[in-house]
Amino acid sequence: MITLRIHHRTIYRYSQPVSFGAHRLMLRPRESRELRLISSNLTVAPAAAVTWAQDVFGNAVATATFQTMSDNLSIDSVTELELESSAWPIFDIAATAIFFPFRYSEEEWTDLGALTILQYPDPSGRLRDWACAFIRGNPTDTLSLLKDLSAGLSAWISYQSRDDEGTQAPDETLERGWGSCRDFAVFFVEAARCLGFGARIVSGYLYNPNQEMVGSSDAGSTHAWAEVYVPGAGWITFDPTNRAVGGCNLIPVAVGRNIQQVIPIAGSFAGPDDASRGMSVQVLVTSQNRNVSI
Repeated sequence: MITLRIHHRTIYRYSQPVSFGAHRLMLRPRESRELRLISSNLTVAPAAAVTWAQDVFGNAVATATFQTMSDNLSIDSVTELELESSAWPIFDIAATAIFFPFRYSEEEWTDLGALTILQYPDPSGRLRDWACAFIRGNPTDTLSLLKDLSAGLSAWISYQSRDDEGTQAPDETLERGWGSCRDFAVFFVEAARCLGFGARIVSGYLYNPNQEMVGSSDAGSTHAWAEVYVPGAGWITFDPTNRAVGGCNLIPVAVGRNIQQVIPIAGSFAGPDDASRGMSVQVLVTSQNRNVSI
């Protein structure tokens, strides 16, 4: 077990005072058997009324409503948590799903719903063909197939950090041959859906103490990855950016059907079109334990 402190600060700057629309903030980590939240504090300036709710996926969503104009907006989140996850997890997959192809039960199929449906068009079938190329036989081992899909993505596509907003569609990523962690996550989820799996996007933080993992130039950063539902095992974590399986070094904040649903901060301002002077984001993920690693 390791205790982590996450400090996530986002500052927006403007050339003159502007008014702000409501901002949706998804910064509070998701508690689970592997993650226990010790404290979570959110500070917003200018002063805002902050209300909390859970969305359809059970994510904690804060809504900040402003009454004051300002030439800057600061959103500061400080979280302390305990993380206990295995670097080599064992998944107890149901006998009916050990080999692919398999069929979800009627109840699972109903509940997974839109998580099995492609969110980006694939008119030429290029993505489907790419995913199907990893099927080694009929039947084939389900977990091996998903691992090959994740590893194959990082073999085909080069990682490249992007500061601009938005996410590439899978066909764009294939065409360009490069992408950021969010592009990798979207691509992997869509490829898994092509094979009939229920899959979802995860946003959160990467703890990278040795700076050996892709996606962070420091000991921690925001990150995006994926989860695939396999009967018996439940939701299995895949980080295709790092060819990793399981939640070691990952702190989930939000899950969703598409990447737009898990953006950490979303909002608007009213003012001149050229008022924006940019934004800065600083994320520090530090261990509170001495001589302990995961």
